Amino acid sequence: MDFESIATPRLRPFANLSVQVATPQEVGPAVHGVRRVIPIVGGTVQGEGWRGRVLSGGADFQLIVHPGYVELDARYVIEADGGDLVFVQNQAVRSGPPALMQQIARGEPVDPAQIYFRCQPRFETASKALAWINERLFVGAGARWPDRVAMRFFALE
Repeated sequence: MDFESIATPRLRPFANLSVQVATPQEVGPAVHGVRRVIPIVGGTVQGEGWRGRVLSGGADFQLIVHPGYVELDARYVIEADGGDLVFVQNQAVRSGPPALMQQIARGEPVDPAQIYFRCQPRFETASKALAWINERLFVGAGARWPDRVAMRFFALE
């Protein structure tokens, strides 16, 4: 087999997001771990050649598997500066020392360098200008702050 003919994926910057969040709703211990829902109330997007805002009404559905590991499934809508809408489903993992993860859960600031936060956003849009994002894969990294989540998204080329 000729594996050298298979392209090595490259990362191309796509967008930086600052997603504002409200007080978490703690569902509590469930079958697979502790469930939390964190309402998304707004935010800003600075894309490569475009801008937008995160609309209120989305949420981040979290599963705290154990004290050092959380699975995230955020779903929300971005309104691009031209009015086009983009649906986002962002699945992520966040892990780190249990004491620091507990600080995050309490809404306290933690140095992002101490936490592993990686994500796989998927996008759906009817926008002609952004139609290409429907057919691409993306990856990203993030940081959790008391009132927001900051993320950098990259297209896999």
